[in-house]
Amino acid sequence: MKQINFNEKKGFICDMDGVIYHGNKILPGVAEFIKWLNDEKKEFLFLTNNSGYTPRELQQKLFRMGLEVGEEHFYTSALATATFLKEQSPGCSVYAIGEAGLIKALYDAGIMMNDINPDYVVVGEAKSYSLDTLTKATNLVLGGARLIGANSDVSGPIENGIAPACGALVAPIEIATGKRAYFCGKPNPLMMRTGLRLLNCHSAEAVMVGDRMDTDIISGLESGMSTVLVLTGVTTPEILATYAYQPSVVLDGIGDIVRMAKGE
Repeated sequence: MKQINFNEKKGFICDMDGVIYHGNKILPGVAEFIKWLNDEKKEFLFLTNNSGYTPRELQQKLFRMGLEVGEEHFYTSALATATFLKEQSPGCSVYAIGEAGLIKALYDAGIMMNDINPDYVVVGEAKSYSLDTLTKATNLVLGGARLIGANSDVSGPIENGIAPACGALVAPIEIATGKRAYFCGKPNPLMMRTGLRLLNCHSAEAVMVGDRMDTDIISGLESGMSTVLVLTGVTTPEILATYAYQPSVVLDGIGDIVRMAKGE
């Protein structure tokens, strides 16, 4: 594996679930990492595939954990999904299964809700997910609506294990209809390019930090960024060994970036 000179890097794109927190529990070293980013005047963005929260809700979640981070430092797969649909089909309508983060992003992009004959069925993480919503979505897709997933993650870490994520929730609709969803979150290069643009960074100047090989690391790698895999989420050394591609650096947690940067 390569080494990264973190002091020379201009920007950092970080995943959240499994990197910054598990559920409502902050992970070790996160406060030190954010302080280092601010002290060193690094550009940074928390880029999450979780579509359930708005940037403001993510800001408030970190604030409740004792971390002060501006709302402008958050970008979600819900925002990426809304941006994609707005560019593809301005003023389109959707049947959406998701939480506030997804619904607000769609409304803010001028996209209308429609459960009769929508242009798209859009699925994100959703506590309201049920056999009824699944059946509705399936029949709308069979009727001609195009299927969109906020992200392709099949699971995500929580405090006491894992929870099914968007990719797992979309799968029954794909199986029942024979239609494949288009996923807007990581590792979609559209989301990564947006992240780099928000950082005002070239890919060679940036680092992608994540806990998943199949979304975080592959998206950073294919965007030309240095990549850091942290072992605080879903990937173990045994899982890592099964991949043909590898991250630039593997660390126990995000706080190790600060220790490496300080030469400790």
